[in-house]
Amino acid sequence: MANPEPNAGLERLYRETGWTLRQFAQEINRLGTERGTPLRYREPSVHQWLKGHMPKEDVRPLILEALARRLRRPVAHSEARFPTAPADQRRDPSTVEGLLDLGRQDMDPSRRSVLSVALFSVALTVPEWPDVVGRMEAAQRGTRTRIGMADVHTVSAMTEQLSSMDDQFGGRTARPLAATFLVNTVAPFLRTDGPEDVRKAMMSAASDLCYLTGYMAVDEGLHGLAQRYYLKALELAGASEDHLTYCTTLRGMSVQAVDLNQGPMAKRLADAAAASSPQAGPRMRAFLAGQQAHAAAQIGDRRSALMFLQEAEVAMDKAESGGKAFGSYDPASLNYHTSQVRFEMGDVHGAVAAMQESDRLRYSIYRRTRVKERAILAERQLAVGHLEAACQTWGLALDDYPLVNSGRIDKRMTDMFKLIRPHARNHDVQALYERAREIVRPELVPS
Repeated sequence: MANPEPNAGLERLYRETGWTLRQFAQEINRLGTERGTPLRYREPSVHQWLKGHMPKEDVRPLILEALARRLRRPVAHSEARFPTAPADQRRDPSTVEGLLDLGRQDMDPSRRSVLSVALFSVALTVPEWPDVVGRMEAAQRGTRTRIGMADVHTVSAMTEQLSSMDDQFGGRTARPLAATFLVNTVAPFLRTDGPEDVRKAMMSAASDLCYLTGYMAVDEGLHGLAQRYYLKALELAGASEDHLTYCTTLRGMSVQAVDLNQGPMAKRLADAAAASSPQAGPRMRAFLAGQQAHAAAQIGDRRSALMFLQEAEVAMDKAESGGKAFGSYDPASLNYHTSQVRFEMGDVHGAVAAMQESDRLRYSIYRRTRVKERAILAERQLAVGHLEAACQTWGLALDDYPLVNSGRIDKRMTDMFKLIRPHARNHDVQALYERAREIVRPELVPS
């Protein structure tokens, strides 16, 4: 059999990265782990790809994503001389049909393993407001003849209940319910006729639910799936001319990106969210500026980070002077962003102090956030040498852990075991380990 032709396209992209063969292989392996499919590629495999041997189909998206992250631009299949992506990976032809397909797959236990390996993409094409506003594809009508505002209120009320469940019990608990509600109730409403104002209100309510479902997928660690829900939220928000949910979704996508250490993408999305909300009130402005500050700090833009943080603080002062707004961006959230900015800029002591203040101010119903951020606080206390304080904070996180089903928190618990291992002779560490071993899910406890 003749040797294949060298892959000039992939070779050119590889040279542009400045990587060694080993670094390229390591990045593919890292993305495989992120996707939930650990890989063990080494230099010879990359060398073979460059010489023209075609990578396995399920590895090609990882190669393209690795290149896109390194080069900070989308990389098409054609650039790398890869076959075109399968049809079922292309853009959904209809918002409603795409939402139905996504929700049905999410409901089906046999398909959830497929969805769980969808990869977070920095090259994602995010529709801008002018591109989506007023553009809702005509859809086949459902069995009902007409929807009214009572149906809209039903969707909104259910979304509030699901959000409360997520806050208290985590995304793994609430998201399957959200997917079922999207398929069985919301999608049929979207395909049913009604007055124009009711139709827009329904699309707005559906957008809010899609955003929440995407946020819960992030909490479960299903980042590729979360992006698909977020895109549906953007499409529906634009179709209903709902600026608030459009901006909130862009900000949520920025939060996802910054938590995955994708600073440039996080900053771009945070800025887009702020630019799309010119009429934002002070609390919304604080909500957006706080995220801009965190993203700017992660990319090393100290000046912008401090500017946005000050803007968030001023806006929060105005919002609080106008009255408390339970359930929205509040001083606890702002202190969390302050902690993140300080940590990114190397002020770990300041990050600890701000996170402690955030914990003190947080409303009690936000159990999932309390556990997650106490775990982060403990990690930072350990980083500044406060081992006993860190053990105490981790102990507080364990108080609530059994009630929360969250992939992000499970990851924090796994990190906890790794971080305390070098201090195994310490009495407080031993007590923490023994308690955690009885509480944390068995598969997360090191043998």
